[in-house]
Amino acid sequence: MLDLLFIHWHVDPVLFHIGSFGIRWYSLLFAAGFVAGWYLFKWFFEREGISLKLMDPLLITLLVATIVGARLGHCFFYEPSYYLSAEHWTEIFMPWKGGLASHGGAIALLLAMWWFARKYGKSEGIDFLWIMDHLCITVAFAGCCIRLGNLFNSEIYGDVTTLPWGFIFDLRGETEPKHPTQLYEALSYLVLGLFLVRMYARKLDWTPRGFYFGAFLVGCFGMRFLIEFIKEPQVGFEESMALNMGQLLSIPFILAGAALLIFAFVKKTPARASLARNGGRFP
Repeated sequence: MLDLLFIHWHVDPVLFHIGSFGIRWYSLLFAAGFVAGWYLFKWFFEREGISLKLMDPLLITLLVATIVGARLGHCFFYEPSYYLSAEHWTEIFMPWKGGLASHGGAIALLLAMWWFARKYGKSEGIDFLWIMDHLCITVAFAGCCIRLGNLFNSEIYGDVTTLPWGFIFDLRGETEPKHPTQLYEALSYLVLGLFLVRMYARKLDWTPRGFYFGAFLVGCFGMRFLIEFIKEPQVGFEESMALNMGQLLSIPFILAGAALLIFAFVKKTPARASLARNGGRFP
């Protein structure tokens, strides 16, 4: 009878097939995150008087940086001995075989947006912080989609739980209910994204540049750090660690976010591009 309290999760990760090629839920949700981000950036650009010509190069840069960074992050942070071996190094270039790390994607995005701001930002009066303030809002919603994709893949779940919403991941051969940490993270990213959108919509002219990015780093990686306590180890060496790799990688982002919030309110550069171009100051 107690088994009835739990959720048997055996959803096929492949939504449908086109011949021998399978379209996975994860792929569709990953793409949905970028589509949502495109529309959000279009709103940002139009509201703040930024040329829409930057949309295409921005989207391409984001897509390449996310995939390459997340893949390299998984290979080098979690399984370097496997992927750097003579037998398996070519699998680094095969992300469809599985293995993407959000921390690697985050690092790649930071580098890519720094490059983008230097190449395209001067003509529009925007800088690295302006881009990151707006990008982090879209990333929150994209992160929600990606974690839902992890749920459909029956991967990255938590430890055994007795809570009634525990998931039994049948496709992984699990027989005990586990924490659906994919849903925990998806919900936390969704709430964070809604908070940032609300602040942008209602308080943009009263917000210093760097606030959105700083709040995102503290909220996103702070929740990630806490949720990792109930996650199963992704790789074997984490079993002997007090903090796992995801937590160790989250700490610098949390500290950077806190420092950025302090910097934002000290510097007082307006978050809105048009105000900054005209020499305005945050009150």
